[in-house]
Amino acid sequence: MLKIGEFFMIRELFQKGWTKTAIAEATGFDRKTVSKYLKDNQLPKRKGSKQKKESKLAPYKPYILGRLKEGTTNCVVLLEEIQAMGYEGQLTILRDFVRPLRQQPKKQATLRFETPPGKQAQMDWAYVGKYLVNDVLQDVYGFIMILGYSRMKYVEFTTNMNLETLMKCHMNAFSYFNGIPDQILYDNMKTVVIKHSPMEVRFNRKFEDFLAYYGIVPKACRPRRPQTKGKVERTVKYLKDNFFQRKHEPTLNALNEDIKEWLNQVANKKENQTTNEAPFKRFEQEQKFLKVWGEKPLFPTSHWEHREVSRDCFISYGGKQYSVPYRYV
Repeated sequence: MLKIGEFFMIRELFQKGWTKTAIAEATGFDRKTVSKYLKDNQLPKRKGSKQKKESKLAPYKPYILGRLKEGTTNCVVLLEEIQAMGYEGQLTILRDFVRPLRQQPKKQATLRFETPPGKQAQMDWAYVGKYLVNDVLQDVYGFIMILGYSRMKYVEFTTNMNLETLMKCHMNAFSYFNGIPDQILYDNMKTVVIKHSPMEVRFNRKFEDFLAYYGIVPKACRPRRPQTKGKVERTVKYLKDNFFQRKHEPTLNALNEDIKEWLNQVANKKENQTTNEAPFKRFEQEQKFLKVWGEKPLFPTSHWEHREVSRDCFISYGGKQYSVPYRYV
């Protein structure tokens, strides 16, 4: 690169009568270079530094920023999405880009309590938002159960958390696991626990009958101690941070279809940080210790209530009026 001082020196020598060849020999520059700068009659332009090679992530940054605005901050989910769009880079580049754009949650240390295979499951509900049910937006809840030893998970979405739905979801979970644990740990939800004091824990009679039918012993957490059922609490967080970071049709049916694939392809295949094994792998050991499922008829979950028929042939149920034959008045 010709410096500005050297440019003026070439000009000055030429004005003094030096030939281009003589100037080239005196300065060490090529004769063509001398001719070029005498002919151009302008200062040499500095060449800019070589342009930095574009990152493989660059074409996908607008998409990533859009997904971050939507609330998707899970880099594994984002990686899967941009790989489907053609991204060929590594997860590390993506994480470096996303890290300063999201708030890192503070972690709290808790004592992990491990149970032997087949011994215990933990269960909880999670509110997941409003979704279309028969073309009407309704509140939707997630039923979540996890086996303590293997971390095998089951999730199902419903429009309510009543006792009948709770029992049906339990039976669906037992069918998914193809087995029944000895014990299930619950928080103090009213459909399960009707009284919890230092002296007494009283369970809902019908739900207790349901569990007894399958040989399950219920266990209630101490009030205001969510750490007691930390495995299912972490599953609730994982559900929100991973499953709900993905794109889904805004309907209940679509959610329940997508959750099956997520359980089988993601949640139960991913290595657990505590056991260092995937739930599916560890479940191979645990299933042998579960009680057999499917040997007896399903527990009846029909809900019966008495209603008095009004003089105009209507009964009231669930805040709505239903007509009945006049002979029932």
